[in-house]
Amino acid sequence: MRIGLISQWYPPESTFVPGQLATELARRGHEVRVLTTFPSLPLGRTYPGWRQRWNHRSSDDGVVVRRVPAYPSHDRSGLRRAVSYLSFAATSTLAAPRHLRGVDALYVYHPPPTSYAAAGLLRLLRGVPAVLHVQDLWPESVTASGMAPTGLAGRVLDRALTTGMRRIYHSCAGIAVIAPAMAEQVVERGVDPGSVRTVFNWTDEALFRPVPCTDAARAAIGHRGRTTVMFAGNLGLLQGVDVAIRAAAATPDAVDLVFVGTGLGAEQARKLADDLGATNVRFLGRRPAAEMAELYAAAEYQLVMLRDLPWLRGTVPSKLQAALACGVPVLMSADGDAARLVEAGGAGLVCPPDDWRTLADQFVAAARMPVEQRLAMGRRGRQLYQDRMSMRVGVDQIEDLLNKAAARGRG
Repeated sequence: MRIGLISQWYPPESTFVPGQLATELARRGHEVRVLTTFPSLPLGRTYPGWRQRWNHRSSDDGVVVRRVPAYPSHDRSGLRRAVSYLSFAATSTLAAPRHLRGVDALYVYHPPPTSYAAAGLLRLLRGVPAVLHVQDLWPESVTASGMAPTGLAGRVLDRALTTGMRRIYHSCAGIAVIAPAMAEQVVERGVDPGSVRTVFNWTDEALFRPVPCTDAARAAIGHRGRTTVMFAGNLGLLQGVDVAIRAAAATPDAVDLVFVGTGLGAEQARKLADDLGATNVRFLGRRPAAEMAELYAAAEYQLVMLRDLPWLRGTVPSKLQAALACGVPVLMSADGDAARLVEAGGAGLVCPPDDWRTLADQFVAAARMPVEQRLAMGRRGRQLYQDRMSMRVGVDQIEDLLNKAAARGRG
């Protein structure tokens, strides 16, 4: 099969799913052509050593990659983000008819949904079917980001995005979503349930895997010989890290809470920990991805959190897959699909979101749990990942969607 892959994000950026999907599909014998832009995430500027130009082609692991210019932005400005998304929509649409000539099916990574523009043109001109891989629901995630305008302008934007997403969904031959509740929400927008499939994201399995705990890693996270809970990843506005800090401050004799990463909420989180006098809370900042598996192994638990927002119940945060793949038990403060996965798989302890008192109780329960029981949770989590979330399972499902889309296109 000849497959075209369209994504604004592509390696060497940290959004690895499109790149690993392209490489694995090529390894399975498909001809894969990628249309993307130049790496800028999360810097908001083109990576050092790269220069934006129109005619940039490369071949990596059997995948032909065409990069087109786009305005890079990853700051808090909604206007600049919009310009970034629309600029890639424009340049990719110009390049698609030639670079993706003759493909049997298209894979489009969303967000942003503007990446679908090139696929829409090829559908119109040549009837090429597309599979949309939905990572975030729009307009909900835009509204929750705080970057969207309010008042009349906000309502107009919300209505425009809702209408645009409905049209995109209905024009796709197949839709992959990352959680069951997200599938339900897409179907509620009038999409044929038969075209929607839940495909859990996988993690970067070369980085996140079971490894032995080392003294160096324990020293790096400041392990003091007692139960350590780690939150690794984006300290953003949707994770509710303030809830974790309040829970840790209430249980100073039970656990240490270690944050690895940064984000828009990092400064506010540090201030809250200082204000509460939470001496058992530490911030390590961003660490190299190559170190993360060892850091995971040095902590007794990984903490996964989401705010109590209806649309987040259909979100499975990537840090969950990373923890499960490493065989580390999970403490989860969330509702919805992610929480149900952990509970059903026996992979950790779960409590409602935005409830620091209940999370504090879970911290105490985690600290008191016998070692063998905790290790068994980690083993069950690893099995859950292999059975339902691994790259092999995910690529199998997307490959099947693409095969069916191509068959429909030929029919």
